[in-house]
Amino acid sequence: MPVDILVGTQWGDEGKGKLIDVLTRDCDMVVRFQGGNNAGHTVEIGSDKFVLHLVPSGIFRPGVACIIGNGVVVDPVALTAEMRDLEKSGLDVSAIELSDKAQLIFDYHRQIDGLKEAAAGTGKKIGTTKRGIGPAYSDKADRCGIRGWMLKKPAELEKAFREQAAKYNDIFVARGVEPIDIDAAWAKVADAAAYLTPRVTDTVVSVNNAIRAGKKILCEGAQGMLLDIDHGTYPFVTSSNTISGGACTGAGIAPTHIRDIWGVLKAYSTRVGEGPFPTELFDADGEKLRQIGHEFGATTGRPRRCGWFDAVASGYSCMVNGVNKLAVTKVDVLDQMPEIKICTAYELDGEILHSVPSSADDLARVKPVYETVPGWMQDTTGCTCYKDLPENTKKYLDRLAKLVNSTVAIVSVGPKREQTFSAE
Repeated sequence: MPVDILVGTQWGDEGKGKLIDVLTRDCDMVVRFQGGNNAGHTVEIGSDKFVLHLVPSGIFRPGVACIIGNGVVVDPVALTAEMRDLEKSGLDVSAIELSDKAQLIFDYHRQIDGLKEAAAGTGKKIGTTKRGIGPAYSDKADRCGIRGWMLKKPAELEKAFREQAAKYNDIFVARGVEPIDIDAAWAKVADAAAYLTPRVTDTVVSVNNAIRAGKKILCEGAQGMLLDIDHGTYPFVTSSNTISGGACTGAGIAPTHIRDIWGVLKAYSTRVGEGPFPTELFDADGEKLRQIGHEFGATTGRPRRCGWFDAVASGYSCMVNGVNKLAVTKVDVLDQMPEIKICTAYELDGEILHSVPSSADDLARVKPVYETVPGWMQDTTGCTCYKDLPENTKKYLDRLAKLVNSTVAIVSVGPKREQTFSAE
């Protein structure tokens, strides 16, 4: 069977975890291919609510292999804690595999992450979660990072860890910052290594064996395309390629195996952290979206910035990702909006733009060009199929699909599994 990829088409927080959970009903394997534990995927099953950070969302489907690929940066202590918590909840984590090529995150990465963010001047803060993601990717690019295979060789891991920690401590001392306690930090890493060792393997081989065996595979992206290190609103981006193409490098999959690209769209727009956000609302409508949509970060709890749907940014995202199937989430959040606005273009210095400026400064200056459509003022949370939706809801979804040049395949009207259904 070919490989499908699911990516976020906005600034993250589109509801990818829930969609992965829904799509894995028919999957044999879920592969996480980039990012780290700065991501948070929320899945609600019955009365239980789970927030995943590193573990693939297929964990809730018995028999589904869950792969943490080579493109992910992994905090072994955080992953161990997450897996142990899932075990306490009664979930079987034996299907999790961790790439022996994945880069590892340690205490010194988190410390330098926070130090850099604190030192950034006004308007230059990225809004990082301070989980050490960027510094770990920097070490990877600088060819001095520590990879997953070392978890299986404690003596080599300890030597490499202590050497790197000492180098970072020299930086901390020079900047007048408290150095990390290397012995205490190593004790936590050693415990995590012992726990994770049975999971560490060459996941590229696992994934490609599954492809050859005809298994159905779903690749799970983290964050959103507009945070992609190359194609996002640089420098206010994450440190990895969040686009569909990142699955090929981040999981070791040849492009010839790719079939469908699922793009997850929230029915409006949100953003966490710093950076330009053309449709951001600072009025009562923005606060209404935040409260009704419970727009607070799954990882940090930070309030998300809210705004109207941006078809320019999402259309660009769908183009770069090659999205052929849309999953539109949180449609129900708009139930109480008598009128809904859609950004269809930008105006910059008197010029009308239909694509996203590469300069973050220019994007911060654009004025959204809106079209206004009527709302539906009906409760959609009880809808269980597409035909149950109000006519104006269907018209809104059709309009979004046309603007981003794709097709709506799934609609979600609430956080539960049963509130997500096919658009056919």
